[in-house]
Amino acid sequence: MNILLKSATIVDSESKYHLKKCDILIEKGIISKIASSIAAQKNMQVIKRPNLHISRGWFDSGVSFGEPGFEERENIENGLKTAALSGFTAVALNTNTHPVPDNKGAIRYLKTLANNQGVTLLPNGCLTQMAKGEDLAELFDMQGEGALSFYDYKKPIANPNLLKIALQYTQSFNGLVQSYPCEKAIAPNGMVNEHLSATQLGLKGIPTLAESLQVARDLYILEYTGGRLHIPTISTLESVGLIKQAKKKGLKVSCSVSINNLSLTDSVLESFNTNYKLMPPLRTPQDIKALKKGLTDGTIDMVTSDHNPIDIENKKIEFDHAKYGSIGLESCFGALQKATDLETAIQALTQQSVFKIPQSSIAQGQKANITLFDPSLQWLFKKEHIISTSKNAALLEQPLLGKAYGIINNSQVVLHE
Repeated sequence: MNILLKSATIVDSESKYHLKKCDILIEKGIISKIASSIAAQKNMQVIKRPNLHISRGWFDSGVSFGEPGFEERENIENGLKTAALSGFTAVALNTNTHPVPDNKGAIRYLKTLANNQGVTLLPNGCLTQMAKGEDLAELFDMQGEGALSFYDYKKPIANPNLLKIALQYTQSFNGLVQSYPCEKAIAPNGMVNEHLSATQLGLKGIPTLAESLQVARDLYILEYTGGRLHIPTISTLESVGLIKQAKKKGLKVSCSVSINNLSLTDSVLESFNTNYKLMPPLRTPQDIKALKKGLTDGTIDMVTSDHNPIDIENKKIEFDHAKYGSIGLESCFGALQKATDLETAIQALTQQSVFKIPQSSIAQGQKANITLFDPSLQWLFKKEHIISTSKNAALLEQPLLGKAYGIINNSQVVLHE
């Protein structure tokens, strides 16, 4: 089917139509014409929306869907539907499943589950066998099958020699290693940020030192070995400084920040709401300020929703026993625009070069990989806006700015009705 987008403002800094309002004709999945006005024909699906803006398709560098193993939390089909209606055309799937994807058969299986979907699923493979942090998994074979990068989900690489070998080995096939930034030995039983709130509430703390130590160690190893390192979900002022220095030295390091760590401080923990039990933990206003600055100046490459559905049996219990995590796809864009300006937000959501994902800009002859949204809609995020199976949202009842209408990708249109 041919699709005609009417009066859409294009937000794409690499397109000559940047910030211009145009009509866009899409034929057989390709942008065939961009003009100030295009007449609708009989066989066209015409899409008109209030204050319609479009950009290159958004990418989330870290989501969890539960399948296989935790289907009661979320399955891949509904997870991809949630992503599409939240504006994402591609998502990197975390190794947060049972069994974990530590071989090429598991990667192939995950990709098969996402066939013929509007959202492209890009599975990560485990860095180590069974994500135990002891022996490297079959990295080369998994990359050949389509693994995006190698990451033991939310598990720090405790053994520095293992990280050294991984960074050396992956250079032979240009692989990307992810290392979660937390030195567990510094905070063995910590649950929240080690700060005033933790003391007042009687909860064990995780100091910012735990993150800084791991980041500093990993960057020293990267400087020695070379290779490509991605540090997911940094949360502290110190981490921003360390990564900024490393980039100045020319190291191939990238990092992301969770939307929760840009939006909330540890002061919200006073309610003991387990939706705020997150990893990395919510930090201080000073950390948020540094993270926002890092996002603006390019130190932080991308923002992730850090989407992690957890069923009610593991969330609606005592704070000490509740699992970490929050869903975030539905609220990600609206919260990000509260934290920064529109162009920085779109840049943070379309940064795919770190993962070597081919991108198409909004221009004639390019593949239609497009997110449709209204950047100025003010709304309150409520339970009825949740599309995910699990409802554990840290940003519930938060005022948001901007909302996705949906996506056009893989020759499919997925829009809110």
